[in-house]
Amino acid sequence: MTSLLHSLRERDAFLLPLLAEVWKVNVDLMEPPAMIEALNRAMLDPAHAEVIWDALGEKERGALQVLLSTGGGKMPEARFTPLFGTIRQMGAAAAAKEKPHLRPQTPAETLYYRGLIGLGFEMADTGQRRIVYIPSDLARVLPAHKTSYDDLGEEDDDLDFPAEAAEPLHPLEHVENTRAADTSIVDDMTTLLAYLQLHAPLLEREAFSGADVTALSKSLLQSDRARLAFLLQIGVGADLIEVQGGRALPKRAEARRWLGGSRAEQLRKLAETWRDTSAYVDLWHIPGLIVEREAGTMNQYNPAGARGAVLTIMKHALPAQGWWSVDEFIDMIKQDSADYQRPNSDFDSWYIRSEDGEYLSGLASWDAVDGALLDFLITSPLHWLGLLDLAQDAARLTAYGRAFLGLSAYPNPTETSEKIEIAPEGMLRVSRKVARIDRFQIARFATWGAVENGVYAYKIDPESISRAAGQGINTGHIAAFISRATGDAPLPSALASLLNNWKAGAVATVQIERVLILRTTSPEIMRQIMETPGLRRFMGAQLGEMAAIVRADDLREFKDALGGHGIQADILGG
Repeated sequence: MTSLLHSLRERDAFLLPLLAEVWKVNVDLMEPPAMIEALNRAMLDPAHAEVIWDALGEKERGALQVLLSTGGGKMPEARFTPLFGTIRQMGAAAAAKEKPHLRPQTPAETLYYRGLIGLGFEMADTGQRRIVYIPSDLARVLPAHKTSYDDLGEEDDDLDFPAEAAEPLHPLEHVENTRAADTSIVDDMTTLLAYLQLHAPLLEREAFSGADVTALSKSLLQSDRARLAFLLQIGVGADLIEVQGGRALPKRAEARRWLGGSRAEQLRKLAETWRDTSAYVDLWHIPGLIVEREAGTMNQYNPAGARGAVLTIMKHALPAQGWWSVDEFIDMIKQDSADYQRPNSDFDSWYIRSEDGEYLSGLASWDAVDGALLDFLITSPLHWLGLLDLAQDAARLTAYGRAFLGLSAYPNPTETSEKIEIAPEGMLRVSRKVARIDRFQIARFATWGAVENGVYAYKIDPESISRAAGQGINTGHIAAFISRATGDAPLPSALASLLNNWKAGAVATVQIERVLILRTTSPEIMRQIMETPGLRRFMGAQLGEMAAIVRADDLREFKDALGGHGIQADILGG
């Protein structure tokens, strides 16, 4: 920790005579270096320090007691300021006029302009932050034993102490509207990887297009757009997905390695990726907040540092078993670690707007921004990853959640792998208990159907066989895979016939198109139409004496042209 001598050297020279006045040190005719030496001797004298201590008010002594109790005699300024007020920073002229050492406006200012506390910086997970501290050698001579917390008085009952001194949250006895966490994110990541393998979708501003979201939502166990964005970015962070030329693709080797793992291993990989990655920025996905990502100091934001701070607090404050109040947890962090995601405890250099367009800055907006992020972390990523069960204003750690925080060993439940079911008509039914790598393979050569009660439906048809051939998968590969995945059961005859007929690919190509047909009530009317230049331009091939194909793009124009020649036309079906 910083010494008093270093702290004094960091002060502006015009402040030294003010400190000398408070400590009654004669510094007349001295240069700043000599003033500093004289002040250092006087302030480290226990008798002098006791006189200054006794002259302090209860709030000021309480502030020093709080700093001394934290360990190291320091505290982030963002925590200290809400409790003990701001410190005005002023130049020589303002200090001569305002005399802050004689007329301080806050307890913090009283201590600062008496030299009892200093302002400095330290590195935290979120970056450099500003701290308030007591010089280490000065702390040793202050008569802190003369005041205890009990002496703060009733007017100070609302003082909040830092996280290190806070009591852990108590378990709740009763909760309502419970929502158990699950491991469905593993299944949805498998679906996403298969979709990327087939379609290589083009991203729009690092997100899926509306068409891709619609297509994917039909095959996801949880079709939440925010969760899909989370899957994409966590996939990138886990090295399962790569973006080339703006298109998202599975990263073959790493994706296959992940798909071949156990469910517990797969979930752990996704959870630890979220904890450590900067690919996904939780703050940008909070409903109702608009973050200007390139403005202010947002480009310095470290989402992994913010998560790490929250998870560390969770490890020490949450009950390992039982439900706890989400609101109480958020309030505890507000009181004790308000700057958990703020580099340098700076609440003013980000540009974040509400849905109404109002800019949210300063500690006054803590609930709307920093508190909202905590709520989002609890109800979204931590729940999506199977780490927290949720209830009405409550949450609790799952077995995976306790392991994730380092409170227990990771679960490794035995998996019972199920076989693929195959219907006579060739429809495949794949449950969540089928190995993810097997379902990924099926999704490559089958047409996707609906997902019902956690069971995926796939159908092998000519279109899917043709698509599979484009990926180097032939009918022999498909037949062998299905035979293995169904436990060597014989293929249904219809499916066996289909695969056999497509063994060499399509035998011929035909075109099917939709056309409009004109039918007349007599051959004479057809001849009139075909022989009239103004009508013949709308016609295609004749199909007989009284029928022909119409190639007109504008049926209304054709109908009017017919009417101009005395022929009434009725358009069937609209």
